[in-house]
Amino acid sequence: MGTKILALAVKEFLALMRNKVARMTLFVPPLVQLIIFGYAATFNIRDISYAVYNQDSGAASRELLAHFSGSPYFRQKAVLTSDRQIAPEIDNRHVLLVIHIGPRFSSDLLAHRPARVQVIIDGRNSNTAALANNYVSEATEAFNRDWARTHGWGQPPAQLFIRSWFNPDLLSRWFIVPGIVGLLTLVVTLLTTGLSVARERESGTFDQLLVTPLGPFDILIGKSIPGLVIGMAEATLIMVAAVFWFDVPFTGSLLALYLGLFLFVVSGIGIGLMISSLAVTQQQGALGVFLFMVPAVILSGFATPIANMPGVVRYVTYFDPLRYFLVVLRGTFLEGDGVGVLASQYAALAVLAFVSMVLASWLFRHRGS
Repeated sequence: MGTKILALAVKEFLALMRNKVARMTLFVPPLVQLIIFGYAATFNIRDISYAVYNQDSGAASRELLAHFSGSPYFRQKAVLTSDRQIAPEIDNRHVLLVIHIGPRFSSDLLAHRPARVQVIIDGRNSNTAALANNYVSEATEAFNRDWARTHGWGQPPAQLFIRSWFNPDLLSRWFIVPGIVGLLTLVVTLLTTGLSVARERESGTFDQLLVTPLGPFDILIGKSIPGLVIGMAEATLIMVAAVFWFDVPFTGSLLALYLGLFLFVVSGIGIGLMISSLAVTQQQGALGVFLFMVPAVILSGFATPIANMPGVVRYVTYFDPLRYFLVVLRGTFLEGDGVGVLASQYAALAVLAFVSMVLASWLFRHRGS
């Protein structure tokens, strides 16, 4: 009995290794995903971009700022000269945080009075903001130790006050739940369309479909409509739950949100149809959807910031529609963004939607001929 089972196992192994597609599926995707995970999925942050608004000309403020500029975790990008410059720096993601030192910082410390240091941080990514807060606290504590030792203080000289914009309490739910809207919408859209053409081939109706009066592009449009309706409906349901069940605030424009959603779903449909056009069976289609989904989520900035990824990996993220839709989601939910502010994200999604649908149409004709 054991010999027969071993013989069958050897037969299956040889059959698997003789199949070129099976060999590629077994070895190439895991290696690619290993590389992507290894470089892109990191929760460490370095080169925290910050701006300085220093109203004090004394030595104490310069000494405090030296603890930031001398740290490997921080990178100064701007020097501000007025309060009005703070909001644009953070709103446009030029910097992650702004260090504001008041005009009496040095004089208060020399008079043995605690001095206030305000740090305004971008809270849209709660994970990154929380880590940055820790590094800010460490740099401030290092200054306090040095100043207390040299000036005979028994209490922390600099008192740190941190304000988090867009997410005052740095609730991870406010950051994660809008991202889940995009993630689940992409899953549903890809599964709906990624198996459609393969289903026709597997059931033997593919050739019958080709001899109908409809052209290849017409067939793909017909197969896209269920994915579009289901994707939009699924996203709407999740967004309603996000606002009314998880208490995530929605401060932006519904028009801006649904315009981004429409373009995102269409781009997902195009990718799904490309996968389905390449697949011979539904099993291959499902595997193709899985192989696309995992890197797409990792590279989108859903959990880890894109800015922390290596340069080559960051360029790959430009081909990921989820990257742009996450900006739309978090912009409309937390930032109050409208259509004008998100125009660049719409443009990128529109290009991806157009290219993916054209390629899907070409693959459908090519594979069907």
